[in-house]
Amino acid sequence: MARIGVVLSGCGFLDGAEIYESTLTLFFLDQAGADVVIMAPDIDQHHVINHITQEEMPESRNVLVESARIARGNITDIAKIDASELDALIMPGGFGAAKNLSSLAFDGPGASVNCELSALIKDMHKAKKPIGAICISPAVLSKILADHGITLTIGSDSDTASAIKTMGNRHKDSSADNIVVDEKNRIVTTAAYMCAASIGEAGLGIEKLVNHIVTMVDSH
Repeated sequence: MARIGVVLSGCGFLDGAEIYESTLTLFFLDQAGADVVIMAPDIDQHHVINHITQEEMPESRNVLVESARIARGNITDIAKIDASELDALIMPGGFGAAKNLSSLAFDGPGASVNCELSALIKDMHKAKKPIGAICISPAVLSKILADHGITLTIGSDSDTASAIKTMGNRHKDSSADNIVVDEKNRIVTTAAYMCAASIGEAGLGIEKLVNHIVTMVDSH
């Protein structure tokens, strides 16, 4: 049974993990019979957004605690996870990836990335273990693996695509219902809500991504 990690960044697309993308990832992994390890960093969120008004709220929340809402409490601090424990890793999107896991939303190509996530991704890549990234997360992956010449998609957003190229990687335009596979680097990406018009459309790409990641593990 494939043991696949899922990295969350909070709970809610404006300040954490995109809930639909996260849930669909977990659903399709369960359908594929994978053993799932859900994780998040034990850090404060950059800020908290009211998802009705889209305005910032005067409070603070913890990324691990908020991610536990999606994981139904079954979650691990990413600092306690080693690449040797996993067969593959998937990162759903949401602004939390660009605000909490990294500073991509504010600093673009010059962004910093959470050191624990960065170390885990680098170890997974070095071990040639499959990595999946959804929505804006491929841009975070691009920063971690800067100048590796990896091929990714975030859909067709020109600014983010340009940032990926500035980081020394390649962007390929894609629709939400498709995936982009870099076989050499064993990386699979899908645009999801970077361009999806519905949960169903996002789900088509996420299902393909999950199934391809599982196939990569099984064939290795």
